[in-house]
Amino acid sequence: MTMPSQTPPSHFSALAPRDVLGQLYWAAVRQALPSHTLAGFLPPVPKGRTLVLGAGKAGGAMAHALDALWPQDAPLSGLVVTRYAHTPPRPADAAPQRIEVVEAAHPVPDAAGLAAAQRILALPQGLTEDDLVICLISGGGSSLLTLPAQWEGGGITLQDKQRINKMLLESGAGIQEMNCVRKHLSAIKGGRLAAACYPAQVVTLLISDVPGDDPSVIASGPTVPDPTTCADALSILKRLAQSASGLELDSIVKALEAGTLETPKPGDPVFARNTVHLIATPQQSLQAAADAARAMGLNAYVLSDELEGESREVGKVHAALARTAARRPASNQQPFAKPCVILSGGETTVTVRPRREGAAKGRGGRAGEFCMGLAQALQGQAGVWALAADTDGIDGVEDNAGAVVAPDTLARARAAGVSLADCLDRNDAVGFFEPLGDLFTTGPTHTNVNDFRALLVL
Repeated sequence: MTMPSQTPPSHFSALAPRDVLGQLYWAAVRQALPSHTLAGFLPPVPKGRTLVLGAGKAGGAMAHALDALWPQDAPLSGLVVTRYAHTPPRPADAAPQRIEVVEAAHPVPDAAGLAAAQRILALPQGLTEDDLVICLISGGGSSLLTLPAQWEGGGITLQDKQRINKMLLESGAGIQEMNCVRKHLSAIKGGRLAAACYPAQVVTLLISDVPGDDPSVIASGPTVPDPTTCADALSILKRLAQSASGLELDSIVKALEAGTLETPKPGDPVFARNTVHLIATPQQSLQAAADAARAMGLNAYVLSDELEGESREVGKVHAALARTAARRPASNQQPFAKPCVILSGGETTVTVRPRREGAAKGRGGRAGEFCMGLAQALQGQAGVWALAADTDGIDGVEDNAGAVVAPDTLARARAAGVSLADCLDRNDAVGFFEPLGDLFTTGPTHTNVNDFRALLVL
């Protein structure tokens, strides 16, 4: 499925179910675009310099929005790193760009991300109390802002970080656990960038992609205090590394045990002149989609913006809700009155299964995995369509944002000779939905408020 219309919502009965779902997705994305949200959070121009630093999938769009809003006669400079191909085009008549935007790899870091992080950490040197640092942080910053920790007699290499990051991604660990480890193995995350900016004023503008909108978790909190400890990171790393063969962690374990890699904590003086603003959140985007659904004449229900868990299992739970809504009238026991849309967000996870010998490697991300679990549990339920997609436009490392499930999904798969059980076994959402023409492809959206899920019950 290609990118749907982004025109204002029409009445649902005049649209195909897929188009209804697509319009709701874009309503959620538009709500989180930096060009729509950033203006209300800008600080006053300082007496001294204004330096802009940042990282994340929305980093390019945030930098462009800030550059356009900041007075042209006020000094402005800086550096932001975003994912490859996620820098939005600038208008031909735009003023010369004052904030440099560079690109690097996500979700597994690369040398470009390392070089960007080194430059970002060096730029605040020499700042004074008269200066201002505006930090633009969004989801994806943990991988993009990669600067391995070093200590006397040891350190972490980029290759170590890449292997650990891959292990974390494939383990099924939640984002809080992953970022706890990342913060303690970094020289820039977990509040360390704020320490480098001291004594300048620091204003952090955040686009949240994490359940609960915790600033210390978003992009591993480079400018905010870290409440987690080396002991927390050590416990998580030891547990997850048990399933990662060939990963050498002895020196890292010793550094964590000694507390060498501890992060700045709440109450540290380096945070005394820091303020944090959430400029876009998953709940706001889900509410925008709900408003768009109601404007079409649909009932709309937002389950939660904080759902976590194994993607396929979360899909099965959503299927149970949709089946109930489709089969039973609304009541005190069944609150969904059709026609309706049931919305949810959060950040589910995918545990990558070991491949059988000779089996092809699966392709896909958590949105596609959710849709496979959903389709399996719905079993062709009449009147139910669904879309799950990542709001950044990329599901995992593929080119699609997610996938669509229809009442005839399983029937069409059988006719095409595609086995859902086999694709689930290999975490191969692309292998299942691509032959059906049901991949949802948008390209980079230039924002990121994480998972978007919509179940349409007619």
